[in-house]
Amino acid sequence: MFTSIHPFTQKTIAEYKPHTKAEIEQKLLTGEKAYRTLLQVPLEQRREWMMQVARSLKENVETHATLITQEMGKTLKEARAEVLKCASTAEYFAENITEILQPRPIPSDAYKSYVSYEPKGIILAIMPWNFPYWQVFRFAIPNILAGNTGLLKHASNVSGCSLAIEKVFMESGFPEGVFQSLLVSSKDLEPIVADPRVQGVTLTGSTPAGKSVAALAGKYLKKTVLELGGSDPFIVLKDADLEAAARTAVQGRMQNAGQSCIAAKRWIVEKEIVPAFTAEVRRLLEHLQQGDPMLESTNMGPMARPDLAEELGKQLQDTIRQGAKLELGGTYEGCNFAPTLLTGVTSDMTAFREETFGPLAVIIEAADEDEAIALANETDFGLGSALWTSDLDKAARLSSRIESGNVFINAMVRSDARLPFGGVKQSGYGRELSLEGTHEFLNIKTVYIQQ
Repeated sequence: MFTSIHPFTQKTIAEYKPHTKAEIEQKLLTGEKAYRTLLQVPLEQRREWMMQVARSLKENVETHATLITQEMGKTLKEARAEVLKCASTAEYFAENITEILQPRPIPSDAYKSYVSYEPKGIILAIMPWNFPYWQVFRFAIPNILAGNTGLLKHASNVSGCSLAIEKVFMESGFPEGVFQSLLVSSKDLEPIVADPRVQGVTLTGSTPAGKSVAALAGKYLKKTVLELGGSDPFIVLKDADLEAAARTAVQGRMQNAGQSCIAAKRWIVEKEIVPAFTAEVRRLLEHLQQGDPMLESTNMGPMARPDLAEELGKQLQDTIRQGAKLELGGTYEGCNFAPTLLTGVTSDMTAFREETFGPLAVIIEAADEDEAIALANETDFGLGSALWTSDLDKAARLSSRIESGNVFINAMVRSDARLPFGGVKQSGYGRELSLEGTHEFLNIKTVYIQQ
């Protein structure tokens, strides 16, 4: 059984029975049939159904947000924002999908030649618990509008969210099988990936999970998009707006209790402003209210599972033993981990070398901007990055030296439907969202017409 446990109370919410082999086969049959049906459905109709998805999410935001909070622990305010972001993304793609799918003419020696973008079939999505709606919808919305169908293997602790998302698509008018939840364990995925009806696999998760899925998909020559872990640098140069940088650093690190691939995990600060920056972020961290995520007064919820808190606690203690100074926090009970700040962190310490997935902020001192960039790149990861400076010309120059899929200047790293999102190095490959993300699982077909 898959069990959903409220992270704050550790009480069981619900249990879900895994799908049998026969049920999985039926889902594959239904998904393939839905794909064939979508091929005959005008794009305008698919757009209308997707706008209904947006309306449904908005009208039932409290129900969806409550389910998210109960299953994985983020605050109700954060959960509402997640649901509404899914709705606005559905609206964006419904309004722009015609242009995104528009065939691209290319002059050649032919009478006419162009590139068309055509759907391929069922796409298997393997998704994590930390943004249980957003990670799913950002994959599903453009793919379904483009004519693919989706099969979701969600994290087992958010099975309720998975089934609720399936219901949203069903009740918004899409044909049966366009989007289906698949309640299976990771160990049972190989026959599904191998099935010829599955035309691609997308995964958001850890780097080890990505390597495993990439190897499995490669075995059967299935296209993959991987959005994996991150240890994002948050670079603050001495000419930055210190108060704005500190405020954004705390938000970028502590939202969702620090459980985000694009959280600001390494604060790299120029030497001259380290004392002032440390004082300001400490002041802001002290005002965070960690606790029951269902209360409106709480602005940081628990971590999703006790084992995740234990792992973060181990990384914290290792880093302190290696010479870092504990400035604030450092305590946890169950899933409830206090906002924590370390200073004096260097590049040979655990909290620098490893991804820390929780409310642990670290300050790393840089002698100058060149060392700051070098420290930012001294990682196996390359998902997001932030750079704070008042000199925008300098920011543009430095951004080209940062090894990541995203660089945000004087802003918090975030995904946006209008912009492609993804990483480099051990943070994965491929893109989601925007035109580039929509095209990932389409047949990019060359059409050459000779008169």
